[in-house]
Amino acid sequence: MPKRNAENTSLGDVLKDFIQTNNLEKGLDKVNAKQAWDLVMGSAISKYTTDVKLDRDTLYVQLSSSVLREELSYGKEKIIKLLNEELGKELIKKLILR
Repeated sequence: MPKRNAENTSLGDVLKDFIQTNNLEKGLDKVNAKQAWDLVMGSAISKYTTDVKLDRDTLYVQLSSSVLREELSYGKEKIIKLLNEELGKELIKKLILR
């Protein structure tokens, strides 16, 4: 990480540099995707969610209710759009419900 004048550097900039320097962005994206799922889908759906995993540009969601899985499958594109809006970038391109 390059040395900077401490007076002109914000904590946010230092953290961004640290994340980029240590290649931590992929790990943070995985955590953020899980948090975004819980936030966007709400507590009712989160209760039936057993696992959320981001692998490259695909979000895998394990659900304990087959009825809920079928209902959510009709709105995959909208769910992807809402999740990407919450994340602030086009991170998820495909959603697989299991």
